[in-house]
Amino acid sequence: MKRRERIRHLIELGGLVQKAGLVDLTRDDRAALYGAFLTLAAMLKGADAEHTLALWRRGGKRAFEAEAEAKNGQG
Repeated sequence: MKRRERIRHLIELGGLVQKAGLVDLTRDDRAALYGAFLTLAAMLKGADAEHTLALWRRGGKRAFEAEAEAKNGQG
C-alpha cells in the first residue's frame, strides 16, 4: 500500500472511532481504546468469529444507511 493511501486509510479509521462515540465514551483515553481493540481482536480469534463479524458488519451497514437517510432528509 502506498504511503498516501495508508495515511488516508488511517485517517478514515480514526474518523470511524470518533463517529462511533468511542473517543467521548473513553474520555479520549488511548489505553482504554487500545484495550477495547484488543478485546475485539480476541473475539475475532474465537470459534464464533464469522458470526461476530457478520453482526458487526450488519450493524455498521445499518448505521451508515441511517446516517445517509438523515443526511438526505436534511437537504
